[in-house]
Order: sequence, then C-alpha cells, then structure tokens
Amino acid sequence: METTLADILPTLAGASDALLYLLLFISASIENVFPPVPGDTITAFGAFLVGTGRLDYSLVYLSTTLGSVLGFVCLVLVGRYLGREFFIGRDYRHLPARRIMKAEAWFRRYGYLVVLANRFLPGIRSVISLASGIARLSLWKVLLCAVASASVWNLIWIHTGYLLGDNWELVKERMGTILRNYNTVVIALMATALAVYIVIRLRAANRRKPDG
Repeated sequence: METTLADILPTLAGASDALLYLLLFISASIENVFPPVPGDTITAFGAFLVGTGRLDYSLVYLSTTLGSVLGFVCLVLVGRYLGREFFIGRDYRHLPARRIMKAEAWFRRYGYLVVLANRFLPGIRSVISLASGIARLSLWKVLLCAVASASVWNLIWIHTGYLLGDNWELVKERMGTILRNYNTVVIALMATALAVYIVIRLRAANRRKPDG
C-alpha cells in the first residue's frame, strides 16, 4: 500500500493548498486510528512540498501535529469508554490482545513516559493510546504528553524531508530508508529491553524461592 501511495502522491501536487493541508491533517489523524495508513509517508510528501516552495513549513507542521494529537486522543477516549475487556475479548487483527496486555504492563510501570514516547515507538502508537484510556490516565496529562511527542517527531520528520530537497523520488527513497532503519533499530532495542526485563524478573523470582 505504501509504495503505491508514494507513487500516487505527486499527482496531488496540483491540488489547492487548503486540500493539501486537509490531507496532511486527516492522514496524521487516521494513522493513529487505523495503523496500516502510512501517515509518515504522506507527512514526508508534505515536507517535499515545503522544499519545493509549494506549501508553508509552519502550516505543514501544524496540520500534521494537530492531526496526530487528535487521532491519539480519540483512541484514548475510545479506550476509556469501552474498557479493557472489550479489546482483550475480541483480539482484533491490528490491535491484538497480546499488544494490549503488553502495553498495560508498561503503563503499570512507566505511565505517562510511554505516552510521551509514543510517536517514537513504531507499530504500537494506537495500542498506547488505547491502553492509556483503558488505564484511565489523566486526560490533561495524556494530552500534554501527546502534544509534546507529536511536536518533536513531526519537527524532526518534516525538517528531514525539507532538507532532502525538491526531488520526490530522492525524498521518497531516502526517507523510506531512514524510516525502515529507524524502525528496525527501535524494535531491536525494545526486544532487547524486554528480554533483559524478563531475565531480571526470572532471577528475582528464583532468589525468592525457599531452598530445598
């Protein structure tokens, strides 16, 4: 889907400014609600249009950041309203029960720090937003953390695309490579951290067992 979309996006360059900003806003919102939507690719296209002088840097940044925050908060509210059992019991394809339970474990220990880092954690952004709602974290604190996370991520991502210039094929290729490498590194670090955590817990449990 993402490759096809990246090839289609240049055909939208002739659309009105208002429509392009709306597209950036909507894609950033939907990415949180429906993870297969490649929101970062569309944001990269917005950065490319900034590089060509077609769109305004600050408005691209504002539209994508507001969209990201809106999508995140919507899922927080859904999680608060529906509750834990609704998602665990149904085990949705894009929101499997094991991810929800893993996110719950993180929230018991790290709470708002996970929300603050959500934009930098590939594949689990929507799970984090739902889990924060299910855990009934403070909405105001969640909102502030979501704004901070989206603001920093989008600034880095948009500025990177802007610096790559006005050649969409080059921007698409290099930002795609950057995103793949970043996701690989982060997932590897998360897996390592989880493995270390499990080993520490197992050793602690073994030390607590009585001798004999």
